[in-house]
Amino acid sequence: MKRANKEMKWDKLDNTALLFPVIANESMTSVYRISVTLTEKVVPEKLQEALDRVLPLFDVFHVRMRRGAFWYYFETNNRPSPRVRPESTYPCQYIPPYQNNGYLFRVTYYENRVNLEVFHVLTDGMGAMNFFRELIYQYLRLTIPSLMDLMPDELCSDTSLNREDSYLKNYTGRQYKKKYKTERAVELTGEFLPPKGLSVMHGYMPLDEVRKKAREKGVSMNTYLTGIYTYAIYKAYLHGVPTAKPISVCVPVNLRPFYDSNTTKNFFAMTAAVFRPERESYTLDDVIAIVDESLKSQITKENMDSLISYNVSNQKNLMLRMVPLFVKKLAMKWVYRASALANTTTVTNIGALKVLKPYEPFIAGYSAVLSMTKGQNMKCSISSYQNHLTFTISSKLADHSIQKCFFRTLAREGITVTVETNGE
Repeated sequence: MKRANKEMKWDKLDNTALLFPVIANESMTSVYRISVTLTEKVVPEKLQEALDRVLPLFDVFHVRMRRGAFWYYFETNNRPSPRVRPESTYPCQYIPPYQNNGYLFRVTYYENRVNLEVFHVLTDGMGAMNFFRELIYQYLRLTIPSLMDLMPDELCSDTSLNREDSYLKNYTGRQYKKKYKTERAVELTGEFLPPKGLSVMHGYMPLDEVRKKAREKGVSMNTYLTGIYTYAIYKAYLHGVPTAKPISVCVPVNLRPFYDSNTTKNFFAMTAAVFRPERESYTLDDVIAIVDESLKSQITKENMDSLISYNVSNQKNLMLRMVPLFVKKLAMKWVYRASALANTTTVTNIGALKVLKPYEPFIAGYSAVLSMTKGQNMKCSISSYQNHLTFTISSKLADHSIQKCFFRTLAREGITVTVETNGE
């Protein structure tokens, strides 16, 4: 499975990735973490060997980032793979482009858990899982003799190596009006953790229980959990008091199913569940219904078309393309700040981890952690493996009242919840 150094090539950043090098820094890292928990303790040497074998096969990860006159770009990175290291700090720390052998991801481990941390410029959660699953497969083949005899030492058939920019491919050229809100939303503030500190709280629950309760409410599982989280903000942060600003929960949407894409680059769009607490005494069912209506009005093929076209039209504008990068950066930061403050928080569903049957007995769990962004001091992820669902809340705030309200509300709904925290 090992491959020799590749011919040096360069590649453009996809439409969404253009933003991340502009806004990323030590305090706003644009790095997310995906973790897989195994049934046995990690053997570091074998994990390193697995990475050395798998990385050269994935062009999207086998790159370093360069700064051009007009845009950042990627080129093939023929330096050795980044070193696999024990986890020693908070999740989702900044990845400097000129350290880590130039790679824009890191692999760490802690006891039974393997972590993949990715700078969002490379890909989104779906693209990262495509790579991470193969890394775990290779590691298990190297450490479980029965698997090495049973499974071929090659990529599985459903692993994608496609690296098209699906934004550009599905750009229609049709003109749409501005798609990003600039109305200020409720911002979660309070006492902050120390710099680089991050509170992580995992809630583990049976997937079938959550699905059953969501069906009883007549909504999707995503909407159900997003609605409860919105309700927790309303009750624990706003204390049920009306406010002029909306609670706006950003909900990224994987665009691949809409456009029959299997790209390993970024391909998602932002929608928002908007709840305006204009009066007192909203019930949980009231909030879930409002969130459901808000999301249903946005998650349509027509709206996705308009989001793609609006974004790509700016990238393709000849006048803007010729503007020097340092000027673009100033403009992009200003636009980003306005749009970022229009959201209170984020809930993203990384999806279900599906692995081939022979590997299942050696994998115990799966989760994801998000880093913070401008105006969003708390974020959430949803992940599932077999009948286990994990709802993870990461936060820069010392106060845990929203988290407590969220998990207690789930428990009152009759869902079995076990909570684990990093103690921050």
